[in-house]
Amino acid sequence: MRAVTFIVNGQSRTIEIDPDTPLLWAIRDNLGLTGTKFGCGIAQCGACTVHVNGKAERSCSMPVSSVEGAAVTTIEGLAAGGVLAPVQQAWLDLQVPQCGYCQSGMIMAVSALLAEKPHATDPEIDAAITNICRCGTFARIRKAIHGLTATEGGA
Repeated sequence: MRAVTFIVNGQSRTIEIDPDTPLLWAIRDNLGLTGTKFGCGIAQCGACTVHVNGKAERSCSMPVSSVEGAAVTTIEGLAAGGVLAPVQQAWLDLQVPQCGYCQSGMIMAVSALLAEKPHATDPEIDAAITNICRCGTFARIRKAIHGLTATEGGA
């Protein structure tokens, strides 16, 4: 066990933890931020996606020690001042989720993509958004992304 300090949703946090603990469990169990979900545990499904220094990362296989000093944003930190991020609002407006379990990770992946490429094309979306939705809401996800790229970008 050792102290690991990183910035979570804009706030410096220090936790006593085994440095090999996956970031996902540090976020959920130690910090109580349960919007980031456990899916597969092998970084394949994307339910655990968070931003690390602005980049979408799968937190289930990333040791918490690897984010020492980094800025981590979870789904809880995406909205600012009580206003949903554009991607979050698009998800609501277009009723994207069905069960919703994977959607926090999907939103985090999409928001990172649009921050980097505000007018993402279908091939860019396909390459960047590899999250799995078992309900099959991919058509609504793509529609939401295209709606955002047609407006302000979506970051």
